[in-house]
Amino acid sequence: MWLFKRKGPSGFSYSSTAEEVTHGIDGSGLTAIVTGASSGIGSETTRTLALRGVYVIMAVRNMTAGKDVKEAIVKEIPAAKVDVMELDLSSLASVRKFADDFISSGRSLNILINNAGVMAIPFILSKDNIELQFATNHLGHFLLTNLLLEKMKETSRETKREGRIVTVSSEAHRVTYREGIRFDKINDQQSYSRYFAYGQSKLANILFTNELTKRLKEDGVEITANSLNPGAITTNLFRHMTLVNGLASTIGKLVLKNVQQGASTTCYLALSPQVKGVSGEYFLDNNLATPSTLARDMDLAKRLWDFSMDLVN
Repeated sequence: MWLFKRKGPSGFSYSSTAEEVTHGIDGSGLTAIVTGASSGIGSETTRTLALRGVYVIMAVRNMTAGKDVKEAIVKEIPAAKVDVMELDLSSLASVRKFADDFISSGRSLNILINNAGVMAIPFILSKDNIELQFATNHLGHFLLTNLLLEKMKETSRETKREGRIVTVSSEAHRVTYREGIRFDKINDQQSYSRYFAYGQSKLANILFTNELTKRLKEDGVEITANSLNPGAITTNLFRHMTLVNGLASTIGKLVLKNVQQGASTTCYLALSPQVKGVSGEYFLDNNLATPSTLARDMDLAKRLWDFSMDLVN
């Protein structure tokens, strides 16, 4: 449809693909970590970055699936530099082990893509006794980013290249509990809504990005942080929503994005020279967008940061 092809100020649109938005960009010498890289937009993000010469670490929970994706990428792109490391974002111990192993490897880190997530699942507690959507979508990425931040600062200083932190949120951040983040009821099963809890975790992604940006600017480091909505995509995120999953696999093929389009905004923020120096913003369809009023509340962002720090400590 013509509406989906209408380009925004960036020159790209809803229907632009990850390859299109990174066309002509040389990512040689850059190292990126992509969480949730074994399927969906995570695997397409990995493939596109590798195609542009970036050395990509696939941070995945399912190592078998991760290795299969790596094998497929290398078969298609023989020069691709891709490795697979185990990471379960719902486990703080796993996040710490991943960060320790990565730092011990001595590799540099230019780009961190916080992509992995679960969507609208029944009430479950993580291994750390935290509601699973909040634990996986927000808290695991919060801890991972903080553990890798010094490595990113060091890389930026030594290479004199801008570091980039890209966090995948969703327009679902607008559909959350009335108070936005339920600090006192994160684990309240009785009032749990799988949809509001998902929206809460996606709101947390944006708030975290905004507070992180503020701190990076105060530190005077050349690292940007932005969040994005990838759009409605036909991926396995819908697997816990029987009716929606059925619609996504039928009607969805006509109106939803494919993974190549769904990964485009992530890859745009990771590599495009157009967003050099841009930080603390929310993007949709490869263009700037305006998130909800709650998502722009810096007091709420600060409170979430302190709350999250208490949980991970």
